[in-house]
Amino acid sequence: MPSSVMSTPRMGRPPAAVSAVGLRKSYGDKTVLDGVDLRIPAGSVFALLGPNGAGKTTVVRILSTLITADGGQAQVAGHDLAAAPHAVRAAIGVTGQFSAVDGLITGEENMLLMADLHHLPRREGQRVATELLERFDLAEAARKPASTYSGGMKRRLDIAMTLVGGPRVIFLDEPTTGLDPRSRNTMWQIIRELVTGGVTVLLTTQYLEEADQLADRIAVLDGGRIAAEGTAEELKRLIPGGHVRLRFTDPAAYRDAATALREATRDDESLALRIPSDGSQRELRTVLDRLDSAGVEADELTVYTPDLDDVFFALTGGAAPTRAHRIEEDAR
Repeated sequence: MPSSVMSTPRMGRPPAAVSAVGLRKSYGDKTVLDGVDLRIPAGSVFALLGPNGAGKTTVVRILSTLITADGGQAQVAGHDLAAAPHAVRAAIGVTGQFSAVDGLITGEENMLLMADLHHLPRREGQRVATELLERFDLAEAARKPASTYSGGMKRRLDIAMTLVGGPRVIFLDEPTTGLDPRSRNTMWQIIRELVTGGVTVLLTTQYLEEADQLADRIAVLDGGRIAAEGTAEELKRLIPGGHVRLRFTDPAAYRDAATALREATRDDESLALRIPSDGSQRELRTVLDRLDSAGVEADELTVYTPDLDDVFFALTGGAAPTRAHRIEEDAR
């Protein structure tokens, strides 16, 4: 059984900005979430991956108090979700899959409207709106109708509006869907800057590269359950197929290496050896030490590890996993 993510933090572990145990949600006879546990350290990016219908948006809607869970417990920014929903809402920002921007008014007016909703004094609201519009490179377009903005500009305005209240935790539900590669990279930089400023981000995405680029930790959600969780590198090591390939130009060196590494698969035509490996530094050092002991040096060494695509398809492509793989931060 995985340890409770609501327990007292271990020595050396950062405090949790978001924690949940056993989140459950059903609609009629359809179970959407079937006991989801999460622990998101403060000041980090946590990515929730999963196919359509896996329950990603439902997790975000529960944690942002938009809907209530049927079971389980959760805390966000130190506040209990059930006991203090108003305190949770005051501490968070949410950007959904679809823009909340009102296209009939200007970007600046959208920002000032959000400031009014947060009950900021008029002068303070104007100051915050101006600063955020400049920060997100929207100052020149601030007084143009938002309907004239590009998709990337609307998404930047969306996040700027989310930041008006100074949230400590931000939920980004597929924030780059529909954006071109340039706009997506701009959004990635914005997210990195938010975390550098101390904000915690829960990101749901179907773009595996996005999770690989941004997330400190990743959870794969499938069938309403967490199928695996860990850093990108840790998740990749869960999937078989990783190996080290050694290539030689000297046939004698190749034969000596094959003798020293008897478990290796030989390719006599290309003078190459393939050794199963999880790609870790420890395993690589072991291979090199054994070659040194045999007095052999490879001319070329290549490490192959599965990518997040392999992880995603392995964990979500067939029947739901029978158990969750949970890689604790202090496992090593």
